[in-house]
Amino acid sequence: MSLSRKKSIATLLAQAAGGDKGLKRTLDAKSLVALGIGAIIGAGLFVRTAAASAEAAGPAVTMSFIVAAIGCAFAGLCYAEFAAMIPIAGSAYTYAYATMGEMTAWTIGWALILEYALGAATVSIAWSEYLNNLLGGAIPYEWCHSPLEVSQSGVHGIFNGPALIILLLLTLLLIKGTQESATVNSIIVFVKMAIVLLFIGIGWQFINPVNHVPYMIPEGTPGHEGFFLHGFGGVVKGAGIVFFAFIGFDAVSTAAQEAKKPERDMPIGILGSLAVCTVLYILFGHVLTGVANYTEFKIAGKEASVAYAIQKYMPGYEWLGTLVTVAILAGFSSVILVMLMGQSRVFFSMSNDGLLPKLFCDLHPKFRTPYKSNWILFAFVGLFAAFIPGSMAGDLTSIGTLFAFVLVCVAVWIMRKSDPNVARPFRAPLVPLVPILGIIVCSGMIIALDTLTQVTAFVWMLVGFGVYFMYSRSHSKLNS
Repeated sequence: MSLSRKKSIATLLAQAAGGDKGLKRTLDAKSLVALGIGAIIGAGLFVRTAAASAEAAGPAVTMSFIVAAIGCAFAGLCYAEFAAMIPIAGSAYTYAYATMGEMTAWTIGWALILEYALGAATVSIAWSEYLNNLLGGAIPYEWCHSPLEVSQSGVHGIFNGPALIILLLLTLLLIKGTQESATVNSIIVFVKMAIVLLFIGIGWQFINPVNHVPYMIPEGTPGHEGFFLHGFGGVVKGAGIVFFAFIGFDAVSTAAQEAKKPERDMPIGILGSLAVCTVLYILFGHVLTGVANYTEFKIAGKEASVAYAIQKYMPGYEWLGTLVTVAILAGFSSVILVMLMGQSRVFFSMSNDGLLPKLFCDLHPKFRTPYKSNWILFAFVGLFAAFIPGSMAGDLTSIGTLFAFVLVCVAVWIMRKSDPNVARPFRAPLVPLVPILGIIVCSGMIIALDTLTQVTAFVWMLVGFGVYFMYSRSHSKLNS
């Protein structure tokens, strides 16, 4: 049995057709753009901007956003070509199966668990923390922290109830239907975009130009020794940090099998959501580092850095800090929603291929959603969120996504050579230049991340290889 055996394009297109047995096509271009924005604008914007600025990029965090966006754009063009050509659930996993074979496809599918499932657990824990902050600490410590956490006063956590509740509510919404989920997501997107624009508009008048000088962190600055901690190297490392804020546009491609006109809607959804968010991110980063000096974010504010900047440097607008917390909660909710949806769709495709047990692709008789997969995912993510501390770094989620981006760029290049005559409703421009640049930029951001993140991701992939050789390889439908 070859590790590079592939699924044919004809087989994938037959799966995409699906008929009454397939996923229900209910999403249009606007819904897909909103889905992408819903996944992209979340904790990353409000939390990672200050972190990247303080740790590596300084005021040039705006350039970090541009570098990260360029890497995403190259990958996004490749995703758009595949999503329009092969409109099926599974995203990068499915594309790799058709171009580089089963082993590579499994590797991507396993890496995406870092982005979607573990990412959803981490974000739900953060959602719980922000909810309690908004309520003034009304939830007792033991009911919003894991058993492995102890407060300064010696109170032990029991389980994280709010994290479990938000996961349950969003799981029920996903089981009810994709269109209903998209509608709720669109409302959330409107709320958080309004608050982001409000911060940019009001904060602009409080910008102190001195805070933007020097623009990049100078060489020799204490605490910033090393190539990736100052200057343009710091901008690149900052891009790796803020890249977490871009995660989500690729989740649009997991909904390809539910798009009404995938050949038209998928490129608009992927590239449209990326473009909107990039502009907002650059403006947001410029305002935040102009209102407060980047050096303050090392010790002050931390996750609540935006609220800190508002309360200290924008007198009379303290209410905006509360609204930012509301926006963060809304952002967390939509991010969790899209992550749970994306993971269940990847599992759906992997199960259809025999690489995971059949129950992951069983559809609800009425709603035609992968409800068993949703419930299993809720149990896995919920156990993690309720009983494990939320100390997972966003960098671990980023590295799994960057790895998938690299392989999607490689896959487009390969398919242009191996299947040049396949119908492509959307064609990525300047191939192979665009895929090569995507590979270079995304690989550079992986290299710039810290060693612990790289080692942890490597160990995770070794576990995945074990699962593949013990179960998936022998159960693959390509064996028959």
